[in-house]
Parts: sequence; C-alpha cells; structure tokens
Amino acid sequence: MTRFIEEHRGRFGVEPICRVMDFNPSTYWAARGRPPSDRSIRDEALKPQIKRVHKENYGVYGAHKIWKQLKREGFIVARCTVARLMRELGLRGVRRGKECRTTVPDETAARSADLVRRIFAASRPDQLWVADFTFVRTWSGFCYAALVIDVYSRMIVGWSLSTTLRTDMPLEALEMAIWRRGRSLPDLVHHSDRGCQYTSIRYTERLAEAGIAPSVGSAGDAYDNAMAESTIGLYKAELIYRRGPWKTRDQVEIATLEYIDWWNNRRLHTEIGDIPPAEKEEMYYAETELNENARRAS
Repeated sequence: MTRFIEEHRGRFGVEPICRVMDFNPSTYWAARGRPPSDRSIRDEALKPQIKRVHKENYGVYGAHKIWKQLKREGFIVARCTVARLMRELGLRGVRRGKECRTTVPDETAARSADLVRRIFAASRPDQLWVADFTFVRTWSGFCYAALVIDVYSRMIVGWSLSTTLRTDMPLEALEMAIWRRGRSLPDLVHHSDRGCQYTSIRYTERLAEAGIAPSVGSAGDAYDNAMAESTIGLYKAELIYRRGPWKTRDQVEIATLEYIDWWNNRRLHTEIGDIPPAEKEEMYYAETELNENARRAS
C-alpha cells in the first residue's frame, strides 16, 4: 500500500488516497521515515552482482545457475532470494523452442550398430563422443555448424562451420576433436544420427583410422542422439537466437568460437555438478594421478 501511495501521491495527495483506501496516513508516514531493513540493504547490494553474472554469461542463466555462480564466487545467498531479485530486475534465463531437422538419413548406406542405445553416460573423458550439426540463417544465406561433444564432461571438443551442407563439414569437426585431444583414444565410441554426412565412406574410414568405434542411432531421431541435440539446442537458444540477426558466416564463426570458449571453460552445467567442463576434466585427471601415486606408493 505504501508503494501505491508513493507512486500516486503527486497526483492525488496522501490524505485523499488514504481516505479512499481506508488506510491510516500515519502508517504511511511511519513507513517513509523508517530506516531500510537489513534485507532491503542486502538486496540492493546483491542486485548489481546478479546483473553482472547474468550479463557475463550471455544473458542466458536462470536463477539456479546465477545462484550457483554467486556461491562459487563466495556470496552466501539463498536460491529463492536470487529468483525474487531476478523478477524485480526483469531478468530471466533462456528458454528453448522447437528445432528444425537438418540431417537426412541415407537408407542405402551401410550403418554401424547402435552402441549407445540412448544411455548417454561415461565414466571418463574420451569414452563416448556424440556429434550433430545445425543450420544458421544469415543475410548472405545459410551456414552450418557441426559439433563433437564429450559425454563425460559435456565439453565441445571439435567444431566446424561451412556455407554448404557437404560431407567434409562434420569430418572437419571430427579432425579437430582428434587433434585437440592429442592423446591416444582407446575404447572411444563416436555416436551420431543416421545423417548421410555421418555414414559416408570418408567419415567411417577416418573413425577406423583413429581407432574410434562408430555408433549410429537405430531410429535416427532426436532421442537416439539426445545429448548432441540438446547441446545444439542450447547453442541455438543461448547464442544464435539471442545475438542475431547474423550478416555473414565470418560473424557467426567468431561468435561461435567465443561461445565455445565460454561453454567449455566458464559455463556451469547442472548435469555435471554445476561446474564447467574444463573443471570436470581437471578434477578427473587430478584424481586419477592421485590414485596412481597411491598405488605406486603401496
């Protein structure tokens, strides 16, 4: 009530408003003279931090991830407080919509078995990769982005962009993934949908050459490649739709590189404990080294 009076007192006056609303004017004046509460003071201190975290993370974080990021930075705050202050600030996280289908299965091509069967889980890095690609509209036409994702850490380990929907485009993403890892890849499974780009002879030969076991979804729909579809959906929702319209392929490429750097090194992923992929892998290798040293010492 005091807020309503404050907003309209310049037009109607305090006394007339209180008379119509059957509200004691002394209550209003007492509220105006009261010092701010501890909660309101803390709220005002937290609001700039919430706005900063939201802005630094592409404006896509909702209350949960902003709460987690603030905790990582040493702020002691409740999740409900973050949600309440976000509503007051008019901030919200990104929401994903429907996606268009881009891959077309080649029914005549020989396909690998489905080694994943919709169980997207891994106990170490480079145990299971998933791959997919999508399109981006620009003023100069379509361009296409291919991604390779490590299931264990959700890290994007390979990517490529092209202005044509050609077979070499996903292959370039695979080559980057193999090069970036820079290590032997024993028992690695590479999973994709049944798109002709992933069942081509050149692609399957490259997998065999690197000692990577190919896996293709049996149904060829989003569920059989769910993690890759989810990553593509986030890429579109968090970057492409929010930062567009896009003029050229080069503009999309630069933005994609910046986004992948943020995704791998700073973005919090709830599925891996609200930490970035790079941190997840660092923890794995640190624990592996510790266990190995303990084994040798014994």
